[in-house]
Amino acid sequence: MLAANPTMPIRSAIDVHRYDPWFMFAAVALMVVGLVMVGSTSVSASATLDTSPFYFLIRQIAYLVIGCIIGFVTLRFPMKWWYEQSWILLSIAFIVLVLVLIPGIGKTVNGSTRWIGLGIMNVQSSEISKVCLVLYVAAYLVRRQNEIRTSIWGFIKPLIVFCLMAILLLMEPDFGALVVTLCALMGMIFLSGVRMLHFLALVGTTLFCIGAIAISQPYRMQRLTAFTQPFEDKYGAGYQLTQALIAFGRGEWTGVGLGNSIQKLAFLPEAHTDFVFAIVAEEFGIIGSLVVLALFGLLIWRGFVIARNAEIKRLFFDAYVAYGLVLLMAAQVLINLGVNTGLLPTKGLTLPFLSYGGSSVIMCCVTVGLCVVSPTNLAQ
Repeated sequence: MLAANPTMPIRSAIDVHRYDPWFMFAAVALMVVGLVMVGSTSVSASATLDTSPFYFLIRQIAYLVIGCIIGFVTLRFPMKWWYEQSWILLSIAFIVLVLVLIPGIGKTVNGSTRWIGLGIMNVQSSEISKVCLVLYVAAYLVRRQNEIRTSIWGFIKPLIVFCLMAILLLMEPDFGALVVTLCALMGMIFLSGVRMLHFLALVGTTLFCIGAIAISQPYRMQRLTAFTQPFEDKYGAGYQLTQALIAFGRGEWTGVGLGNSIQKLAFLPEAHTDFVFAIVAEEFGIIGSLVVLALFGLLIWRGFVIARNAEIKRLFFDAYVAYGLVLLMAAQVLINLGVNTGLLPTKGLTLPFLSYGGSSVIMCCVTVGLCVVSPTNLAQ
């Protein structure tokens, strides 16, 4: 057992009063909504597999149980332990990203090799690597706090690590995970107190690199152009978006009712994964969609409050971890919703807690376990 440290208090999973109740409420509510929507949207997908209509729902429940157990175990470890294991966590991030590229280990779906097949489930390597990188960068920002704020080399070093990871992500390819991770990393660096001139230079360089990567492949350019006028190629590149927009239109104010969606019946591809929010809008309308958005807003807001409270108490590692993980989730939510509503090009990113997927829901539970304790209630 590690001894308590004034800057890194040991958490206790027994002391429920230490947890941020609104953060927990939002997370649990989104988990419940996610199970309901996976059960509703996966019926058609189950039929194509000639299996039980509840095939995906049963698996999602199993993933959620596993995620809650792992999240509880995560909660039992003191933050000092995560700080000391930062290099090991970074190594794990690179190992899973390399393993997925090895023939026979990595599993290819729809032209992308993003999953490691483990028999009973597929593990998405980027989901693990994102969280591990946030923990490593948080530890780095604590160790090199003065260097980050005074030297340009101080914040370039973690970017070199990210660039190596970005190469592996592009080899899968997983451009969406790259963008989400980059958003979280830049947010953490900004909040660490880096000089504004250095940060603006970083932003400019980043935008240039993302633009270059986006136009480097024909299929990415096709996505970039198709989303602006999806109905011009409604049976080709714009098919998913047009079907999603039809779902939004059918939902109107109150929706067509749970289970009554037409678009999920083989019209909208990936209805139970990337485009689950479009079905939420169709079945529950604008009102239901706003409730889901309110839950995400509450979760993200309370996450930032937890991070800010940790920073005030000078628990900088706790703060950077919370900032990074909340930014990671916020970026993924915004991009997924942007894709569903036609504000952003189509990109294969799940909606946290709501989309079907073992790796996604398990790592969401880990995120909750790492963030949920409110430092305002921790005795120093």
